[in-house]
Amino acid sequence: MSDTLFSKIIRREIPADIVYEDEDVLAFRDINPQAPQHVLFIPRKPVATLNDLGEDDALLIGRLVLAATAYAKAQGFAENGYRCVINCNGDGGQSVYHLHLHLLGGRRLAWPPG
Repeated sequence: MSDTLFSKIIRREIPADIVYEDEDVLAFRDINPQAPQHVLFIPRKPVATLNDLGEDDALLIGRLVLAATAYAKAQGFAENGYRCVINCNGDGGQSVYHLHLHLLGGRRLAWPPG
């Protein structure tokens, strides 16, 4: 995997508004938010896309989702609802090739998303 913007954020070479971190996951506010709460959760392990995950990454994906839900609960918008999105490749809307989960909340979200 190439060195990405998110890899540089993990190494603190690029500033970000980091709101959560543990040994496996880092989360920061999206610079182009699509909702009042728009946070990106990324694995510290470099994985380019969903297609690059293996069986041994099941726990890692679980940790991303659990970190996002814990954040939504802690910020008080879990009860009203939120959306978790993982885009994959160009047609799926992925622009940074480091796996990331978008947590969107704080307002009613429309469907279909786009």
